[in-house]
Amino acid sequence: MSKLSDLFSDWKFWKRRKSEGRNRFGNLQDYTSRILNPTVDTEAEQAFKTIHASVPRPVFWLLGKTQSGKSAIIRTLTHATAAEIGNGFKPCTKTAMFFDYPDAETAFLRFLDTRGLSESGYDADDDMAWSEQQAHLLIVVIKAMDHQLEALLAAVKQIRKAHPNWPLIVVQTTLHEGYPTRTMEHLTPYPFAEGQISHAVPADLRFSLLKQREAFAGLNTRFVPIDFTQAEDAYEPADYGIDELWTAIETALPLGLREMLDVSRINDVYLKAAHSHIVSYAILAGCAAAIPLPVASLSTVVMLQGKMFHSIASVYGLPLTRQSISEIVSAIGLGVLSGMGGRELLKLVPYYGQTIAAGMAGLYAAAASYALGKTLCFYFAQTRQGKALSAEALNKMFRQEFMRGGELLRDAVKRQQTPES
Repeated sequence: MSKLSDLFSDWKFWKRRKSEGRNRFGNLQDYTSRILNPTVDTEAEQAFKTIHASVPRPVFWLLGKTQSGKSAIIRTLTHATAAEIGNGFKPCTKTAMFFDYPDAETAFLRFLDTRGLSESGYDADDDMAWSEQQAHLLIVVIKAMDHQLEALLAAVKQIRKAHPNWPLIVVQTTLHEGYPTRTMEHLTPYPFAEGQISHAVPADLRFSLLKQREAFAGLNTRFVPIDFTQAEDAYEPADYGIDELWTAIETALPLGLREMLDVSRINDVYLKAAHSHIVSYAILAGCAAAIPLPVASLSTVVMLQGKMFHSIASVYGLPLTRQSISEIVSAIGLGVLSGMGGRELLKLVPYYGQTIAAGMAGLYAAAASYALGKTLCFYFAQTRQGKALSAEALNKMFRQEFMRGGELLRDAVKRQQTPES
């Protein structure tokens, strides 16, 4: 991958690409029209549906009782609001639901939630059998002070018997319910690192956590105590244990998801809202460039960019116009964008070999689409403040975010191109 990095950081490469590509796009007006009307190409639309259906998206199966903290985990991992989560769950069976993040059309991460196992009259067998076929990671969620775990344990043992090698994380939630007083604060540093429980942890809470771990003995689990709370709960930090949870997730599924979902470095509220959509469309664009389809991949990539542009405009509440698109694309250069057509990039780097070059094409498309989305956000942010934008500033933003996008999406695009076993 170092050769790819060298290629993308080579100024001569960018300068050459900026002046090329009009024979592939037609002209700036043609490209702008495709962005403004991303669904007019029926073949590209069909290709998008094919990609969307075939691209494997990691599924986190959250298994636990009602009110055990499953929604709090989704909220904290994705930064989605409680309302978004509440409105985002869609039934997939009579008693199981999917939450697609960021939305059903462009989801790059899915959460599967099954009905609370403690509910009276609930037979979980059908849900268990169906859910096992969907999930990539099982996260069992239990309250730290709960010891009525018979039904949950029976389900987990059944799953473990069928999938002995599955990664299994047991998340012990609502730690504050085991604190001796309401005014007690979270212990720092985090006292549960690497599966340990410090003796500084209050005795009742420590005893309860250890008893729960005994109940799961022999199931090859990783335990992560957390306390994800709302601002009104007045516990700091509100995402207590988030680092340990992400470490467990990334160890089980090394997909770089935390980096993709991390908006802590983003201060602008609009950019935060747009970020996940940009990541989603960038991943899909990478797949469109690398996965062989009966239509030209470039048309599909451009259609995806158009959908992304409209999503970003909606977030900012600003109109998407020919002028805004033309200013951005003129600053970047059609030749740079033409490399997103997947197989077209093979002509530029024939000495890499087909497999490596196909991976490069996918990553190029993903990184360029990511950078394009971030550049549009920059454009809208400056426009909102009434600031004039130079072509140099737009070009600089694109190149900077291109490198960031390549680093961010490398593992995700690579995974999408690798058939699942």
